[in-house]
Amino acid sequence: MPEFREFQPVIGYEFKDISLLEQAMTHSSYSGGKNNGSNERLEFLGDSVLQLTVSQYLFSNMTTEPEGGMTKLRASIVCENSLYSFAKKIGLGQYLLLGKGEEMTGGRDRRSILADAFEALIAAIYLDGGMEEARDFILRFVPSIEALKSGKVKLGDYKTILQEIIQQNPEEHISYEVTEEDGENHHKIFHATVLLNGQGIGKGSGHSKKEAEQAAAKEAISLMGYETD
Repeated sequence: MPEFREFQPVIGYEFKDISLLEQAMTHSSYSGGKNNGSNERLEFLGDSVLQLTVSQYLFSNMTTEPEGGMTKLRASIVCENSLYSFAKKIGLGQYLLLGKGEEMTGGRDRRSILADAFEALIAAIYLDGGMEEARDFILRFVPSIEALKSGKVKLGDYKTILQEIIQQNPEEHISYEVTEEDGENHHKIFHATVLLNGQGIGKGSGHSKKEAEQAAAKEAISLMGYETD
């Protein structure tokens, strides 16, 4: 079992209740799929704390940025790719508690697992030390306002950005459909459409289904009037 006390200097926070940190690092595969023993509930809370912190940060520091621009920036900061990179910076993977099957199939470096655990860690800090401690931890990873304003932050996760935009209207629903495949097995091209309430709003192609969906989301964002580069 990892020595969680060694992890605290790395994250820059010392827990009063170390069991919160242990739960944040416990994947459902280790806890036998029981939510109350894994980090899934903490992940839910951590996502909200993260969203609020980043929203306040952008609102307070980018006073001339329109709402649409702040939505895109927030999406780029809180997307799975970003959370994965944040988790890698603090070596979070080595402290995860995983089931044997997940361990053997590379779960310690799996993007979704690390991103979820990072959100759970945020929640653990919030519950143990309050909003100020959680905010200080989050802002260690958020790009500087200067970098955000200069455009040095790459907005590559277009599916997340599109979801953020659409979530402003809770009744709307986004889905993706791979409509066609071309080429030989070793060099296939996939074509995808992104649907809003069943209606196509963007199309894209790529060498994988995921790449095609990202391209479709990018086109949809562009057609909505947002810049994508």
